[in-house]
Amino acid sequence: MSALRRKITSRVFFTHSLDIAGKRRLLHAVPATFISEPITPDASFDPLTMARGEPGLPGKFRWRGRDWIVAEVLETAKEYGDCKYGSGERYVRRHCFRLRTADGHVMRVYFQRSFGRARASARWWLQSIEEPAE
Repeated sequence: MSALRRKITSRVFFTHSLDIAGKRRLLHAVPATFISEPITPDASFDPLTMARGEPGLPGKFRWRGRDWIVAEVLETAKEYGDCKYGSGERYVRRHCFRLRTADGHVMRVYFQRSFGRARASARWWLQSIEEPAE
């Protein structure tokens, strides 16, 4: 068993995303290890996505004391949520990325949009990780 998995078991995760109308759609189902831990992004970000008002995926990030280099973005998605004050408007709550690292791991990371007092908390998170194909 990989050192990355530690005491966490492998499961099949069904990844859903909410479209702008609030309907859930299945992105895909893959065996992955659920992590849900904050990551520390490197200072290098994608300026093109930032110009569109979206978070720029970092080219490198640190998790559990190790640097991970992003080699390829496999998939992107947005999760929407209702306005907390009942106005009927919908907002992007989370920007999700499925990516492959330089050493072949496939990871799901997301940027959590937060407002008010929650801004001080971590904004980049590692959701899950898949072992590289052998």
